[in-house]
Amino acid sequence: MEIVLDIDADSPMFKQLIDQVKDSVISGRLEPGLAMPSIRQLANDLGINQNTVAKAYRLLERDQVIIARGYKGTFIHQDAINHCEVNLAEQGLVLMQQTINSLRELGLTDSEIRIGFSSVMKNK
Repeated sequence: MEIVLDIDADSPMFKQLIDQVKDSVISGRLEPGLAMPSIRQLANDLGINQNTVAKAYRLLERDQVIIARGYKGTFIHQDAINHCEVNLAEQGLVLMQQTINSLRELGLTDSEIRIGFSSVMKNK
């Protein structure tokens, strides 16, 4: 698996990693069932922090592009190609925009919306 990260890019490194894995799945370079490098190994290979790779792996697993199998390792999900097209972050932004628009229609100020959002996030 060849991954090239651009430290000068506007896109964060974890996002570049996610995009390149998804692109490799779509193009067929990464096939279902293929073992992925460990977080430590990939971080060492790329010369980046393990937390960056761990974040990318968590999001790829959430999106069902990869699957972690405990001590056996991490693998490309069997339905990865179907899941590469789904962008949960984009869907979340659409929902947030709709919610913000609704709150503004109720008459809340942006400051009140920010305070409310912060309060909700603190109480996860």
